[in-house]
This record gives sequence, C-alpha cells and structure tokens, in this order.
Amino acid sequence: MNIIGYEEPELSKWRTFLDKLKYPKTVVRIGLIGKYLELQDAYKSILESFVHAGAVNECQVQIVNVHSEYITDENVEEKLAGLEGLLVAPGFGMRGIEGKITAVKYARENGLPFFGICLGMQMAAIEFARNVLGIEDANSTEMDENTKEPVIDLMEEQKLVTEKGGTMRLGSYKCAIKPDSLAYKIYGAETITERHRHRWEFNNKYLDAFETAGMVASGKNPDSGLVEFIELTNHPFFVGAQYHPELKSTVENPQPIFVHFVKAAIARSTATPIEHKAEMAKL
Repeated sequence: MNIIGYEEPELSKWRTFLDKLKYPKTVVRIGLIGKYLELQDAYKSILESFVHAGAVNECQVQIVNVHSEYITDENVEEKLAGLEGLLVAPGFGMRGIEGKITAVKYARENGLPFFGICLGMQMAAIEFARNVLGIEDANSTEMDENTKEPVIDLMEEQKLVTEKGGTMRLGSYKCAIKPDSLAYKIYGAETITERHRHRWEFNNKYLDAFETAGMVASGKNPDSGLVEFIELTNHPFFVGAQYHPELKSTVENPQPIFVHFVKAAIARSTATPIEHKAEMAKL
C-alpha cells in the first residue's frame, strides 16, 4: 500500500499463533472443576489462557466442564475419567467445596496434572492437610468461621473490614520464587508480579508441617510472607497459585503456568502404560 507515513503492521507472531491454533499436532482433555459452569463468562480468562497455551504447545485443549457440586467420593473416578489434566477454578462460598476437595484428592493420588487457582489452591491445601497430614477438621474460615484448624484464614488486613464490596486484596503484587523449584522452572525468574483478588490466605502456622510432608511454598510475597504458590515435590505436576495468572495471558505472551500445565497434560496423554505406572510408583 503506497500511502505516505503508512507502515505495514508486524503480523508474523500473529500468523504463527494462528497456524499452530488451526493445525494442532495433538489433543488433550482438561477438566475444569467449577461451580459457575452455567455462566461460562465467569471463566473466560481461563478459557482464553488455554487457547494461548495450547497454541504454544501445538495442541488443541478440549475443556471438559465438571460441576463440583455433583462430585462425590463414589463418582469422582467416573466424572474425571479420560482427562489428562485438572484445573480447579476460583470462586467464593461454600457450595461445591467438598466436590472440589474430592477432585483434588483424585488428582494428587493418581498423578493427574493439577492446577489450582485462588480458591482452587486453597482447596489443594485443605485436601493435603486432611488426607496427608491427618488434620481431619482442616478447613477455611470462609467456609467454617469456627473451624479449629484454619489452614486457610482471613487475611489480617481484612479482619476489620465490615463493608465488603471492592475491598479485597486487589491488583499486582510481587512474588519471590524459590530457586530449584517447579515454580522457577515455569517462570525462569526469582521475582515475578501477578494480579490478585482474594480475602483469604494460607495460614503460615501450618507451613512447616506442609513442607516436611512434601507440599512446598515455592512462591511468597517478599513483604508479607503470604504464600503465593504451592507445589508437590513427589508428583508429575501439581501446583496452586493464590493469585490469578489467567488475567495476564496474551497471544504473544501466554501465561507460563498454563503453558507448562498443558505440556504436562500432553506428557500424560502420550505416556505408555508402563511409563505411567513408573510415574505413579514415585508418588
């Protein structure tokens, strides 16, 4: 186009993305465990992040919606059959919580790649406390304000808030990443920034017991000590983020947790039965 001052836009990255998106080399099925599945816009950023991460991995990510309210110990294996990964989504309130915890337990015990976001991370912590540490009454004070084992508790600065509204911990905060951790492998940096939207947090009173048993806090806020990222050391891929990584994902800069999560799901889908059995033996 011969127009003075006009420059052709640089579209090479966009064309590469579209090519990988249209012609994937593999397919994975990832379960989205949520309680607002009737309102898919509630998970729009998560779904778009999977599009970005899938393209990077030349993979079509098929999302399987699983309503947490209907997951039980008796049907969890049937509900999650055929999945290569499991994401437990963010949310608020008591409804569907026990189903989320049951789903987390299944992923942990069966070597299924797992990613928990905000409330999803908190459910992973509660499940671990109950079923690995043996703290049967472990809970969040969001769900039971009188729990004797508040593994997840209201943040100190939130305890005096009476008018809720838009008074959560909001916006971008720093997170210090432990070297030699999966979190560091994912981000390739010792300090990151991610966006937040929450009132409750991991209770550091329990952190030593968690880390001794194999669930490590590999990311923390450097100022407050707030646990931002957890991971299991004896699992193929099991991570949880207190923040909302989906809010920063773009076509040109796919969110790295989603990229590595999809990669782990691909590895699961392509593993032979013998290889999978060997992975399970490590758990």
